Amino acid sequence: STSLAMAAACGDGGSTLRRCLGVLRDARNDSEQFAALLLVTKAVKAGEVDAKTRRQIFDAIGFTFPNRLLTSRQPPAGCPEHTFRALGLTLLACFCTDPELAGHSQILNKIPTFNDILVSPCNPDGTSMIDDVYQCLSAVMATTRGPRELVTKGTVSALCQAYVNGSYGSDRALTLLLGLLAVAEAKCWQRDAPHLLAVLSKLSNDFLKAEDMTKFELCEVLPHFIPMSPPLTRDSQGCECLHRLYKGLANVLGSKLSQSQRDPALKLAACLVQACGSEWIPAGSAGSKFLALLVNLACVEVRLTLEEPDPLEAEGKKEVVTACYVLIEVGIQECLREEKPLLEEMQKMQLMRIMEEAFGAVIFYLRQVKQEELQDPFVFASVRVLGAWMAEETSSLKQEICELLPFLVHYAKKLFKEGSPAASLPQPELVSTEGSGVPQDALRFLLPGFCHLTAEDRPRDILISEGAPALLCEYFLQQWEVLISEPRSPTPQTSAEMSLQTACGIFLNLVVTAPDLIRRDKTFSSLMDVLLKSLPLLLPQKDHLVLAANIATLGLMMARILASSAALQGTRSAKEFFGAAIRFLSQAHTAQADPGSEGFTAAVSPAYASAWDDVRELWFLGMQVLAGCVPLFPWLPQAILQARWLESLSELLTRVAPASVDFELIAAFQGVLVELARASEPCRAVILSHHGREWANLYGMAALEQCLSEQ
Repeated sequence: STSLAMAAACGDGGSTLRRCLGVLRDARNDSEQFAALLLVTKAVKAGEVDAKTRRQIFDAIGFTFPNRLLTSRQPPAGCPEHTFRALGLTLLACFCTDPELAGHSQILNKIPTFNDILVSPCNPDGTSMIDDVYQCLSAVMATTRGPRELVTKGTVSALCQAYVNGSYGSDRALTLLLGLLAVAEAKCWQRDAPHLLAVLSKLSNDFLKAEDMTKFELCEVLPHFIPMSPPLTRDSQGCECLHRLYKGLANVLGSKLSQSQRDPALKLAACLVQACGSEWIPAGSAGSKFLALLVNLACVEVRLTLEEPDPLEAEGKKEVVTACYVLIEVGIQECLREEKPLLEEMQKMQLMRIMEEAFGAVIFYLRQVKQEELQDPFVFASVRVLGAWMAEETSSLKQEICELLPFLVHYAKKLFKEGSPAASLPQPELVSTEGSGVPQDALRFLLPGFCHLTAEDRPRDILISEGAPALLCEYFLQQWEVLISEPRSPTPQTSAEMSLQTACGIFLNLVVTAPDLIRRDKTFSSLMDVLLKSLPLLLPQKDHLVLAANIATLGLMMARILASSAALQGTRSAKEFFGAAIRFLSQAHTAQADPGSEGFTAAVSPAYASAWDDVRELWFLGMQVLAGCVPLFPWLPQAILQARWLESLSELLTRVAPASVDFELIAAFQGVLVELARASEPCRAVILSHHGREWANLYGMAALEQCLSEQ
């Protein structure tokens, strides 16, 4: 031992290290091995170990010796109590510089030990242990399995505690937390929400109090600690954090700022909007002024950037403008909000004007996008925010939007054709465009705007000439496949379901305004086939009633136009569709006991009640179209007889007080009954045998009375 120590002091470091390795291999007792080990760790700490020597150390001692050191509780005479532990950690930190060893199970199973050291009180002479632990954790983090192992073995809470307590190396704890949240945010929040909230609490407090550049540095860090789920607004501590962030941002954005200071503040605000909507902004004068300022700044930034000849050359510009898009989108929502609005009417009018100018710049930018730029996520973000504007604001920028429609259809078609079923899955939020995957589902964001535009002649003609109907039919088929492959859950509506509903609205517009297109375009025959098959599958699932109403009504309207097609000539799928449509229409109303009397009133069925606001117009339109289908399909009256709708309708009208049935409902029933009585003698006989003349007279159904009295 003595000769080794002397050699270390005087001789060549490399040869000493080789002699030490020999002693480590051949040591006859612990004291010899310990002496050699001291020199090895000294060399490791001095950075004298290359990859080859590191491997030699590992081959000499493996994991067995460091494991013994970590568990040993008896230090050498005259040494601090953590001596062995410190040596063991130094060796593990040395091994971890080899990526292969860093992912070894013997390192991964030390994660709880690393965590314990981080949360234990640190002696002044124990800082090297902390450094070694951070080196090990950083190396583990860089391996394939590492992040998952760190999260499941409790490292997140240990890092949070180290940071909140301001322990030695807390800045490295924050760096590791940022890394873990970047790759496993949802898992981290599921397991360690209270600890992460404590970090957010400290960061938000520091943010509010800071009066120097730290404030702007924290703007860059804070977004990583704002979870998309669970919402911070659900938790009192989360609400306190949000309030501090609001006050801090109000101070920052209300001041005169340079570009480098304003950009991170806008990105932080956008992150809060994505996570919490506008709930983090308090109601009242101060909150409304702050929101108006936010949207105003975002619009100015968009215009200043996108109206430039080379708008996005500057480093990080796309990221900032995308954040501004998020703020503008919340501005649109708040300008349209009627219940408990944050903004006053004058503010809304001013913001709509300012946003219109910003969208003029977005359109200007999109018109210059080159073919090779179509895969850029920033183009997607620009199309998405324009889609939000088109969905709500139909009168402004109409000329410019019409001129852009060919590009929008081409862009959506290109992404759809190059995508896959995965394209329909929810997109990653686009505050960061750097390195994000290529987005696919542009149509999802354009559908609501297209729905408005297909109701007007000029934009509808452009959409048709650009091939939008065929694209929308293909998209509908794909989204239907996505919907039926999703696990069933009552709430909330999935993006696929909402896209299908909006697509139905577009097709309904086309059926009404361009029936010749439905007849001649073969893609609508394919769509009809899908509608025939989908309604019988969908209707029994009560949580999809609004979509079922859309499909039933659209299918009936298309069937009336395509009545001569082979698919509707009494085929099994046609009969099953009409059977389902009849069930949808016939089960919407029921007799309900009237608390004020002993009688009954007509009411919407309980299964329809919660969705009736969304279903009502479709139901009345469906009744009208079903009446129009009766003369076109000779087998349809028989299907209605089999469903025993006439008997149940007769029972309803006989049972309830006539005053409880409004005129619109009477007219809807009469329309179907008259067509059935004219087209089918068996239907007429059933109506008559169930006192049809009496209740036709009672409800003022003059056309039905006349039809029933004819021979």
